[in-house]
Amino acid sequence: MNSVPDRSDSRAAYRPSGDAADRAAVWSALLDIYAGFTASDRERIDARIHPEATVWDSAVPELLFGRADLDRIRADRPTGPDAPKVVAIHAFDEVIDVWGDVALARYELRVEFAPAADGTVAAPERIRNTAVARRFGSEWLVVHNHEDVLA
Repeated sequence: MNSVPDRSDSRAAYRPSGDAADRAAVWSALLDIYAGFTASDRERIDARIHPEATVWDSAVPELLFGRADLDRIRADRPTGPDAPKVVAIHAFDEVIDVWGDVALARYELRVEFAPAADGTVAAPERIRNTAVARRFGSEWLVVHNHEDVLA
């Protein structure tokens, strides 16, 4: 019987590419996006995403092209007292490679929600994410993002 190595075996065998400082800078830029989200600071988020980035958003089936598409999806998100409210986003298990001015980051998110008006609390979401970033001057900007909500 073939067995697939468990995650810890594959992670232990993995050796990241690129400079450790670049990998840390990419991770810091990604974490800043989620800090901006929980602070409701769209300007902070957008400062880390290239204006022409493509996005596979978990809430919509089509590929988004640039800030205009992203803003359209944002405008369609539920609002008001009955809308789900994110209270925390935890990013973890990052695997980042850097090749010159291009980086590939793979990681997971755990999204936690505030209680609803009736007191019920939605189960946290687990999201698998892949981001491609490019260095522009001294800044790393996301040029493509792909997220999937895991069951």
